[in-house]
Amino acid sequence: MSSTIRLPLIDMSGVREGNKASIRRASDAIRTACCDIGFFYIINHGVPQPVIDKAMAAAREFFAYPAEVKRQVAVNKRHRGWHALGGATMYEATKPDHKEFFSIGLELAEADPCVIAGEALRGPNQWPEFMPSLREALADYYQEVAKAGADLLRVVAIGLGIDEDFFTDKYTKPLQRTQMVYYPPQPPQAEADQFGVAPHTDYGCITLLYQDNSGGLQVRELGSNRWIDATPILGSLVVNVGDLLAHWSNDRFRSTLHRVINTSGHERYSIATFYDPTYGATVDPCDLGVAPALSLYPPVAAGDYILKRIDDSMAYRKKA
Repeated sequence: MSSTIRLPLIDMSGVREGNKASIRRASDAIRTACCDIGFFYIINHGVPQPVIDKAMAAAREFFAYPAEVKRQVAVNKRHRGWHALGGATMYEATKPDHKEFFSIGLELAEADPCVIAGEALRGPNQWPEFMPSLREALADYYQEVAKAGADLLRVVAIGLGIDEDFFTDKYTKPLQRTQMVYYPPQPPQAEADQFGVAPHTDYGCITLLYQDNSGGLQVRELGSNRWIDATPILGSLVVNVGDLLAHWSNDRFRSTLHRVINTSGHERYSIATFYDPTYGATVDPCDLGVAPALSLYPPVAAGDYILKRIDDSMAYRKKA
């Protein structure tokens, strides 16, 4: 059962320019949304629409290639590349997700100290030789969404009553992952336990999602069994709180269950960016002023938590 409740829509105008009134307005609205439901839309977020359109066009082109071609960039141990249909199963799900996706992360050369040290999920991206245009389109999108993510975290920090630059040194080499996602159409009579993405929470701090106009993203209403439709809004990004930000806030912020059901009758495309901290950044509620005796979570390295969740849900990790 879905609900007609609408997710909050928050205007980010003036935030990047440093307008104090705009920042205060946005921080108040985002704090309320994060505490109440953990999901909201943002508009005037600074990601140029031509960059979005180019990345979405690249996604449609990439996923149209046959599987044997896309297999040239099959996902590697660094979580970079193409994940075939059935490559991800959310915890407690009975079936794999009905989706394909292509992942990139922070571009690091083999000579980078993090890569040499063997830090998980680090290294160069896999770019397809059969589609050279993908690199520019997706790399540009990655960079622009990173700016929007940094803007958001400054506003989030203000809303939490901490220094606006609190997150800055936790993102020197972020574990930002951007995924182009393709959902084949599901028949209306699809089994109840078959999802584009099964109900889950996200692993990290914040997720910024651009979705096409197909619909299908749903958010679990807190305290009920109802699902709220995250109806596409032109030009917006959907933002949600992940587990690590919920932990950091000592559960003031909500990391909320969500899912995708694509019964639109046609393909669905989206681009999700998981804007997460540097691997070794310590997530500890006490750093936000929580007394040790009241902390709900022990300190954890961001990368260790994210890697554990990836290991639990990705088929290629289980084969390793």
